[in-house]
Amino acid sequence: MTASFVSPSTTSGIADPTRRGCLRLAGGLFMAPLAGCGFALRRPPAMPFRTVQLTGFRPNSPLEIELRRNINATQSALVVDSAAQAEVIFEALSDRREHSVVGSSAAGQVRNLNLRLSFRFRLRTVSGRELIPATELLLARDMSYTESAALAKEQEEEAIFRAMQSDIVAQVMRRLSASPAP
Repeated sequence: MTASFVSPSTTSGIADPTRRGCLRLAGGLFMAPLAGCGFALRRPPAMPFRTVQLTGFRPNSPLEIELRRNINATQSALVVDSAAQAEVIFEALSDRREHSVVGSSAAGQVRNLNLRLSFRFRLRTVSGRELIPATELLLARDMSYTESAALAKEQEEEAIFRAMQSDIVAQVMRRLSASPAP
């Protein structure tokens, strides 16, 4: 007696449409409550201006690069290079990274660091009217430290600063989207 195998492509096809129909029904039942509660995927904020010039950043600033990428991703605003093309000017007043020792052992070895990232900026029109006055955003994070893993802790510090920079950019984007129209 030999067993025969019937591939799905050779069946009559009756079970397949029924199965797909059941899956569609189950998916629809699952998604219906989400549609009713106002669930939506996060979208980039809409900016009240169409063009912006970024000034005051140091050359090759990672903060400027990330901010430029986020503004261009909104699809409602575009970063331009000259004030003649811009509706508004985003001016970086300061951008500082600091770390300080907040804990040490009895032998004087560093055990805890405090990492701080501060960013000051303002937004104005080309004619000089301030839309967002000088604003400072300050983030701080604590980090444990051990000298036996200095290289790994240095990389961890850079990763924490990158995460704080992303938080700063997200806060700036929210403030830009809430700014008054030029």
